[in-house]
Amino acid sequence: MRRRNLSRITIAGVSLALLAGIAPAATASGGHDRNDGGDRGKGHHRPAYKSIGYFTQWGVYGRDFQVKDLDTSGAAARLTHINYAFGNVSAEGKCFTGNIPGQADAWADYARPLDAAGSVDGVADTDTQPLAGNFNQLRELKAKHPGLKVMISLGGWSWSTHFSDAVRTAASRKALVSSCVDLYIKGNLPQDGARGGDGAAAGLFDGIDVDWEWPGSAANEGTVFRPEDKKNFTALIREFRAQLDAHAKSEAKAKEKAAKGKAAKGKDRGKGHGHGHHKPKPKHYDLSAYVPANPKAIDAGFDVKRLMKDFDFVNIQGYDYHVSGEKKTAQQSALYAKNDFSVDQTVRDWVRRGAPKHKIVVGMPTYGQGWTGVTGGGTGLGQPATAPAPATWAGGYEDYKVLKQLAASGTYKIHRDVKNGHAWLFDGTTLWTYDDPQVLRTKASYIRDKGLGGAMFWSLDGDTENAELVTTVDRALNRR
Repeated sequence: MRRRNLSRITIAGVSLALLAGIAPAATASGGHDRNDGGDRGKGHHRPAYKSIGYFTQWGVYGRDFQVKDLDTSGAAARLTHINYAFGNVSAEGKCFTGNIPGQADAWADYARPLDAAGSVDGVADTDTQPLAGNFNQLRELKAKHPGLKVMISLGGWSWSTHFSDAVRTAASRKALVSSCVDLYIKGNLPQDGARGGDGAAAGLFDGIDVDWEWPGSAANEGTVFRPEDKKNFTALIREFRAQLDAHAKSEAKAKEKAAKGKAAKGKDRGKGHGHGHHKPKPKHYDLSAYVPANPKAIDAGFDVKRLMKDFDFVNIQGYDYHVSGEKKTAQQSALYAKNDFSVDQTVRDWVRRGAPKHKIVVGMPTYGQGWTGVTGGGTGLGQPATAPAPATWAGGYEDYKVLKQLAASGTYKIHRDVKNGHAWLFDGTTLWTYDDPQVLRTKASYIRDKGLGGAMFWSLDGDTENAELVTTVDRALNRR
């Protein structure tokens, strides 16, 4: 989806935006319910909403957005899940990592040392510890925020290339899933000097998020797709569920065996009285996916009723409904829209196909889509434009924290469609469509009213230093 090298980052604005395999953007005529997330589970009369944020592997470079920032901003205390983006699948059909430009970045993942100032726990990494980098910082973050889960997200826009090839047979699906479970869930990382090794990242990841964009539909250039992707994707998710459950049972058995051995030693030494022990309950590993808004892409690749039996939840595309590559300005993330993509239409499309409402998590953008050379007057919306708007990282794609400053500058006027739940900035020439706290409060109310599962954010590095967007949604969902 988005890579750390700048050439890949520059396509960030359109990567998710190619929302269902239709370039440059989709057109309207045609992208186990559990929650153990911190204090959300304490209220017996309050729904336990999921609050999920994507942390980008490459954001630690140019953006200098570190795992520690999730703690200091307050985001970690309000999230239930962090999705680490991304893990890649090789041409051989296996999850892998390494230091391969454009393909994998083990340095960022687990080899890069952090000093005391950059570490969540305030302790500098040593040269000999097997786990450093983002993975170690995420482990420290979980220790500081019990109940916070970390998921590995596989694929994304740029790295969905080999999914279709990898899932064509039962044997290949089994091999793919086994490699992903081994690498991320068991934490058996490749040795990289003192870093890595068997079990180096064991216990870090609490589940797997499958971001195959998109089974059965054309997507990023070079990404393979086939008509049979739909049934193979269903079988792949079934295989993930089976292997995750099997691993959880084996972990529980190992803990039980260890407990029995410890009890026996204590008894032999006269330290115990032979009391029974509690049988460990297998851990539940979450399984989710990022799923599209375009009905054609849904029907081409997603057997919704069958998939939802194995998914704990799905994160639906709630943004990039229109993108800066288009010739006219338009909303990118409206709650409602007539004869166009919208959050409500996407929710209804998934529910109609069999997705339980409580397993639907609504995607929310922490960035805006922008156009320049806008003519036609008025509020600027729906008018011709000449090019994507200039921006910090990629033309037509700007972080909320920057757009907030533009809104406060007085140069831009804030426009709102209160009825349909979206906002935009316009200075007479340049237009940015984005979600601000007022829009997100409306969307949070929608989630509550419809009985949905919660909110997801792409991506956490676009929010402010005090996690304004994450905080706004958390307060609105949980009424605090």
